[in-house]
Amino acid sequence: MLGALARRIFGNGNDRRIKGYRPRIDAINALEPELAALSDEALRARTDAFKAQLAAGKSLDDLLVPAFATVREAAKRVLGQRHYDVQLIGGIVLHEGAIAEMKTGEGKTLVATLAVYLNALAGKGVHVVTVNDYLAKRDAEWMGKVYGFLGMTTGTIVHGMDDQQRHEAYACDITYGTNNEYGFDYLRDNMKYTVEEMVQRGHFYAIVDEVDSILIDEARTPLIISGPLDDRSDFYATIDRFIPALNKEDYEVDEKQRTAALTESGNEKIEKALVEAGYVKGDLYDVENVSTVHHVNQALKAHKLFQRDKDYIVRNGEVVIIDEFTGRMMPGRRYSEGLHQALEAKERVQVQPENQTLASITFQNYFRMYGKLAGMTGTALTEADEFMDIYKLQVVEIPTNRGIARLDEDDEVYKTVQDKYQAIIAEVEAARAKGQPVLVGTTSIEKSETLAEMLKQAGFKQVDLDDPAAFAPLYDGDQGTPGERVFAVLNARYHEQEAFIVSQAGVPGAITIATNMAGRGTDIQLGGNADMRISVELAGMEDGPEKQEKAEAIRRQVADLKQRALNAGGLYIMGTERHESRRIDNQLRGRSGRQGDPGRSKFYLSLQDDLMRIFGSDRMEGMLTKLGLKEGEAIVHPWINRALEKAQQKVEARNFDLRKNVLKYDDVANDQRKVIFEQRIELMSQQDLSDMTQDMRHGVIETLVHAYIPPDAYAEQWDTATLREEIYRVLNLDLPVDEWAKEEGIADEEVIERITKAADEMMASKAARFGPDIMRQIEKAVVMQVLDHLWREHIVQLDHLRQVVGLRGYAQRDPLNEFKSEAFQLFEGLMAKLREMTTQQLALVELQEPPPMPDLPPMTAHHIDPMTGMDEFAQMGAASGGSFQAQGGGAPTAERNPNDPSTWGKVGRNDPCPCGSGKKFKHCHGQYV
Repeated sequence: MLGALARRIFGNGNDRRIKGYRPRIDAINALEPELAALSDEALRARTDAFKAQLAAGKSLDDLLVPAFATVREAAKRVLGQRHYDVQLIGGIVLHEGAIAEMKTGEGKTLVATLAVYLNALAGKGVHVVTVNDYLAKRDAEWMGKVYGFLGMTTGTIVHGMDDQQRHEAYACDITYGTNNEYGFDYLRDNMKYTVEEMVQRGHFYAIVDEVDSILIDEARTPLIISGPLDDRSDFYATIDRFIPALNKEDYEVDEKQRTAALTESGNEKIEKALVEAGYVKGDLYDVENVSTVHHVNQALKAHKLFQRDKDYIVRNGEVVIIDEFTGRMMPGRRYSEGLHQALEAKERVQVQPENQTLASITFQNYFRMYGKLAGMTGTALTEADEFMDIYKLQVVEIPTNRGIARLDEDDEVYKTVQDKYQAIIAEVEAARAKGQPVLVGTTSIEKSETLAEMLKQAGFKQVDLDDPAAFAPLYDGDQGTPGERVFAVLNARYHEQEAFIVSQAGVPGAITIATNMAGRGTDIQLGGNADMRISVELAGMEDGPEKQEKAEAIRRQVADLKQRALNAGGLYIMGTERHESRRIDNQLRGRSGRQGDPGRSKFYLSLQDDLMRIFGSDRMEGMLTKLGLKEGEAIVHPWINRALEKAQQKVEARNFDLRKNVLKYDDVANDQRKVIFEQRIELMSQQDLSDMTQDMRHGVIETLVHAYIPPDAYAEQWDTATLREEIYRVLNLDLPVDEWAKEEGIADEEVIERITKAADEMMASKAARFGPDIMRQIEKAVVMQVLDHLWREHIVQLDHLRQVVGLRGYAQRDPLNEFKSEAFQLFEGLMAKLREMTTQQLALVELQEPPPMPDLPPMTAHHIDPMTGMDEFAQMGAASGGSFQAQGGGAPTAERNPNDPSTWGKVGRNDPCPCGSGKKFKHCHGQYV
């Protein structure tokens, strides 16, 4: 009671924060007349003046007021758009490193220019993150006019660019790109072999558009770069032979959870067989055997869970997955984590190479690297706790420029899904009859298609998105010929035409069905978007009076259509069911009521909906029945809304806990990733690693000696025979260690000293033979290759460990603590192997020709879209989607003369040399370029 009274008098924390910005807003407004009087050149010159002030010791905060006023004036001149006061507030929030929640249509793209320009003055690069390539290109081109006017450069990172293009884009003052591209560039940079090849120049400041979609929804799945693994078909076949020998008491199968696990007797049998086969040393569940255990479990699943001709078929010597929902074959799709290889071994067909994770990172850990992070979205308050907990980002609700006039009605609840859909179709008919535009939001692509089929049965015609002429009856305002009723279905996130369809979804009578309206980046304007229509409909016309006249006709038509849509009540949002998250529902609702326009929203539910069925209160159906719910009828009551909101809060809390738990495990890997990546950059930056390799060699010698000559042990207790073998294996030296042991009074320190001296002399003689420069190259190449090889193996081991460590919970042990402990042991083992393998390879290496830096392995990108479960890069093909090889810009092969380099054009560094030598270009003519 007292708290509510205090909030009414003093305002809540958000209100007080907004009020605190008022003096700076007034100061920005006070500069407007002064800046309006400046010439374009004088306004542009302010950028250099700001940079000089920063160099003289001023902070970015000191420059906020004059810089924001400068951007506002530039936007007025270049775009014809003036930042509202609430947009200035949004810019301050972004500069402070917080999330600005701004309703749809409030101009978030323009707001970003304020904070972007101010922070770009520091010269360290500002990243603006969008949800798809289309928006990155559009916003960079659109807002780049403002930055260019003020003397700043703008770059764009989109899919399919080569390293040179990426390097140039990141070198700009401001860079627009997608979350996927930024993350993958970071991973690829940490696989390069020279600092000069790296494209990113740091993580100073980023603004994430649709921040809830990127940092929460898409953060469920990591970015992964994978490459082909060494052929291990014999290993799969060997493991497979042990499984048929198991009896029923040796394993347990849970078909509901789709799990299979060995019992105690099964573990004993498998362990004994693996030890005899030489695949395991010691206990099966020792940390170094984690990968073997993983493959045993996959082989067990392949035999006991997966059935031929039900889960998969064997066709033409290949194991082909059968889709469990449609029963269709899915050629080209493969199970991950070695399961597909286990099935191939079971069916005695050729085992295809397994893909190995080369690098991986979650969006949480990537974006937390930025020195300052900010975000924009229309819906973030419901996830404020998660933003603060994971990213230390505060959510600030920005007031709208005009009051919201949208009418949000209570939900209608039906008994069955069929009743619900019939009610939606009847409501769509009624809205179309009075010329009201309708946006129907669904929770999945499948449900969009179900509703589309029902609309077709009701006499509606679906627009073909690939036929530009098909849009005319939908958007010409009178719905085409009398009686023709059309609708559009949007569910492809990267469909470039979707921006046009979304922008015109506010035309009177337009009906649009859409899945997941977050991150579309385009406003639904009542009457349609005139600029979008002009760019699409008049794309082929040359500039001139005729084009200008047609453009004006389109603008007049749009103005007329807008008035008709306003008279019909504005955009009508129909939700076909509630999402698990209130935020997604709010995103859908927020599409209506833009900039003070009228609008209406309503959700249609049934007791058979997933949310109602799984998470609703057990008493809800009984309560609704008591209230008189019958088939074909709906119940509308505020109580239902509150009950559903509580159900959504439960789901949100559960999902938050799941994401937080995944992040706890990934944080362990991330700490190790940082160490390795920092070490790689340090290695790349140094020209001389001789001191490091010498320290490694000395450390390895100490470790070997102490393993076979324990400190303070008598000479009779020394295992000199094995020590001699190990010294020969690792150091390529045959030393009379057993003879030394017979000397009177010799101790382990003296043995270490003698071995060290012999090893140092051998390496010094090699350096003298090769020459110091060549030796430095060899040392660097060996250290980098060994580090990368071990890190890739380590990633796989961590993945396997994470999958099996959950079973420790049955032994009353905390799986996370177990994971931390064993991951640390694995990392220590990695560092020990790095020292030993580097020492061994340097001891064995002999020079035939100057060593080139190793080539990057073939790489494929993966990121699972959490909304569809599909790999976003799988459909793009090896040439443009999966492969990260540089896009060759050279002349066609047929036009190249092997004897005339002037005809070769641009040749990729890893391409075959056009001279015909058979070598790669960088190892042939390319080494002279």
